[in-house]
Amino acid sequence: MLKSGDKAIDFELVNTELKRVKLSDYSGKNVVLVFYPGAFTSVCEKELCTFRDSLSKFNRFNAVVLGISVDSPFANKAFAEKNHITFDLLSDFAGKVASQYGGVHENFLGIPGYTVAKRAVFIVDSSGTIVYSWVSDDPGKEPVYEEIEMELERLSG
Repeated sequence: MLKSGDKAIDFELVNTELKRVKLSDYSGKNVVLVFYPGAFTSVCEKELCTFRDSLSKFNRFNAVVLGISVDSPFANKAFAEKNHITFDLLSDFAGKVASQYGGVHENFLGIPGYTVAKRAVFIVDSSGTIVYSWVSDDPGKEPVYEEIEMELERLSG
């Protein structure tokens, strides 16, 4: 699992338009990586809508948000449309990126073979270093949004 001070691992995933997106595409910006267990679940919906509502603040901090789940690009697209989410939602359907960053829940909800990303948030600074990490083993727990905003403000400061 990656933590603050580590160099972020570059990755390439597809977004809701099936376009390949790399973390390195955002070199020079602060990136908020938001790993979420699943589209259309109540906690994930609340979390991603909170990030959606914070975008204007994040733009002032030279920051972009990337949502990452094991959901298909098609499920993520429907989820984004339903919730008016304008930042990229990326499909990590093999769970590889989630495993490298914050980890996964295997056999989630007691369903054999069903693996989802742990709810996690990482802030990668403009030089590619992780400056904030938060990972929860409890999929019902949301991140501390104020901490994320304070870290972004510090980076822009």
